Formats: sequence, structure tokens, C-alpha cells
Amino acid sequence: MVRKLYLHAGAHRTGTSSFQLCLAANRQQLESEGYDLAYPGRDGAPEGHLHLRLPKPSHGEDQHGAFVGKVTRALKKHVSGEDQPLVLSEENLLGLIIHFFSGRLYPARRKRLRVFRDGLEAVGAEAEHILLIVRPYGDLFVSGFRKHAEDNAVEPFETHAEAMATFRGGWPEAVKALQNVLKPKSMTVVEYGARGTSSELLVRLLGAEAGAYVEPEYDLNVSATDAALEHLQGIYQAGKVLEREDWQAVIAEYAEHGEDRGFARFSEAQSEALATRYRDDLARIGSMEGVTLIA
Repeated sequence: MVRKLYLHAGAHRTGTSSFQLCLAANRQQLESEGYDLAYPGRDGAPEGHLHLRLPKPSHGEDQHGAFVGKVTRALKKHVSGEDQPLVLSEENLLGLIIHFFSGRLYPARRKRLRVFRDGLEAVGAEAEHILLIVRPYGDLFVSGFRKHAEDNAVEPFETHAEAMATFRGGWPEAVKALQNVLKPKSMTVVEYGARGTSSELLVRLLGAEAGAYVEPEYDLNVSATDAALEHLQGIYQAGKVLEREDWQAVIAEYAEHGEDRGFARFSEAQSEALATRYRDDLARIGSMEGVTLIA
């Protein structure tokens, strides 16, 4: 028997933490409907235990088998029965935010997806439906940079702006990789502005099989103001390290200081170029066979 996979593949900075909270909030109902659940707990989602170790751009093909073994072992912890469908959410499946800053959108996407595919095969799973939420490039890169700056020392945004404004890759390439490697029976791409609630996304992911689900009561991601990020960078640039609860306390402390201090901002020309590219790429996705675009 084939185990159906319902995959939420992020992407980054599109409400993934909220979606994973939604899975947690509806765990009992989903399990009663026969689904297994898998999602990470990086942002504190309850019972988020998924940990997929996937290759980075620097890893060679000779390491493929070792990574497949690790992914297989991780997936086996989240499946039950022989054909119980699996709902899995992981925004790092395509790649990591860190590569945005050098002008690369998921450079190891195919390498990572091939490992994931072989791990799925080992647990008897095949992609039934893939859901991917995409965000305008300018907003994506600014949001990713700000998120990274919450708990890491960073160079000024201007240091990376031109590389990001002329980045390699794109959403069509990410969609093609998911299609070509995982070969889902169907795929839905949702433009961030049309995302809706997380419970609505869950219904969209499961399609005709969906029940009625509740929305999570709280959001784990509180955005840091420019003032908070400047304060945090002063700490990190001095060589200090903060625990999660400490840097989150700083974010909370400066939450009311919402003025724009220009912590992360593209030039007008860069913003226009990224916006044009995004519009063109959405049109490309909309014309792809086997893909439903919600925009």
C-alpha cells in the first residue's frame, strides 16, 4: 500500500510557524481522521519533533546515502501503519534563509529534495499534494534578514542588498524542483497576499478529505522592531551570545518602539526590479502544467 504525503513546504517567512501551530491545535482531530503528523518544533510548536538533516550546497553526491539514512530514520518516527497518510510541514525542505544574503534562493533545492524523496520511498510514501506559499522577493529578503538578525550578528543590510536584488533562482525554479523530484499528483502555489488563515490553508492542503479545523489561539512569531534589532546587534557585535528567552525579551521590551529606522531597506530601483521579477515569475507559475496558482 502507498502512504499519501500531504506536504506543506513553506516557504520561509510566509506564516509557517502559525501553520505548524495549527497542526498542533488540531492534532487530536487529524489523528482521529487517520493522519500522522510531522513538523519541527524550532519555533515552539507543541509536539514538534521532526528533524530532517538535509544536505547543504557544499555537500557532495557521495554523501547522498548517508543523508537518506538520516531522513529515513527521522520519518520513521512519525509514521504508523502501512498506509496511514502523513501531513508534513517543513520550510527548510527547499533550503535555508542564510543563502538569501549571498543572492541565492535555495541553491541546494534539488539535492535536498532527492534525499527527501528517497527517504519517503523508504517509508512507503508518495507525494499526493504539495502546498507552497510564495512571497514577493523584496519582502521575503527583508523579512529573512530581520529574522536572522534577531539571534545572529549581521553585517549592514546594504552589504547584501545588491546580491539579493540580482539573486539567482526564483519561485518558478523552486516549484519545478518540487514537481520534478517529488512528482506530486497535484500542487498548489498560494501567493502570500491570498494566504488566508492557517486553518484555511490546512483545508486547502487536504482538499476533499479535509474536516473543519480550528485556528491556533496565539502566534509564536512576534516581529522585532528596528529599535529592538539595533539593540540586539549592539550586543552581538560586542561578541556576546543570548539565549532564546533573552533575545525574545529584548524584542518584547522594544515592541512599542515601532518607528522605521531603516534597518533593512532596498533602494527604490532595487525594489522595483524585484517587484517586476516577482510579477513575471507568478505569471510563469500560473502557466505551469499541474500547478494551481492562488493569487
